[in-house]
Amino acid sequence: MKKFWKDLQWYKGYITYATKANLKAEVAGSYLNWLWWILDPLLFMLVYSFVALIVFGKGEPYFPIFVFIGLNSWKFFSRSVSKSVKMIRSRKSTISKVYIPKYILILVTMMENLFKMAVAFILVLIMMPVYRVPFSWCIIQVVPIFITMSVFTFGCCCLILHAGVYIADLSNVVDVLLRLIFYMSGIFYNISKRVPEPYGAYMLQINPMAFMIHGLRESLLYVHVINYRILLCILAVGIVLSVVGVRIIMKHENSYAKVI
Repeated sequence: MKKFWKDLQWYKGYITYATKANLKAEVAGSYLNWLWWILDPLLFMLVYSFVALIVFGKGEPYFPIFVFIGLNSWKFFSRSVSKSVKMIRSRKSTISKVYIPKYILILVTMMENLFKMAVAFILVLIMMPVYRVPFSWCIIQVVPIFITMSVFTFGCCCLILHAGVYIADLSNVVDVLLRLIFYMSGIFYNISKRVPEPYGAYMLQINPMAFMIHGLRESLLYVHVINYRILLCILAVGIVLSVVGVRIIMKHENSYAKVI
């Protein structure tokens, strides 16, 4: 892992430059520019709120913000994982000519998605006084949750990047799995209330994204202390996945160009 930390120091300038360049390229030629990063989850929030509140007549306190938090958190994870599957194959011409540690490419993608999530969560803070959500010290709990989410996401991306090199159609499988996890993560419903016990508690314990999304809502909206024991377990799992994933990439990355 010493090489990993050295690479972070060596390529930190590249990570910053590539992240900015990709974000600018994404909004180039768009009339809405970076506002789309807010409007995208905001429009989905309105759709889910309409379906839940009007069609089914069910919801949660501060439901629009409830859904917005879930969507933004999920998009950070799902976009990072989805791009990791084809990350090597989509950069075939570049990888064969220029050496860049492959986990650096993952970090660039994660930084892009993290920036988008941060922009959207600024809107959450703006919406809270509008919906008369009480501010409390619990809001600081979002910091360890975001750190844990980032570590866990990085670990998943490393393993999926490696597998995507050898399995051409892995992206189809990942899309299906992400869709399944999406519906099991309580994006537009409260797992602890809507899923009968003990299954609701089990879903929060075995689904890291469900627990972290639930934790963000508890911290920002409902002034509750999260279960730090479970959060630490998720962080530990994320660290293990990251270490294993980085080592696998280091061991096999020289052969990626030949395989693809």
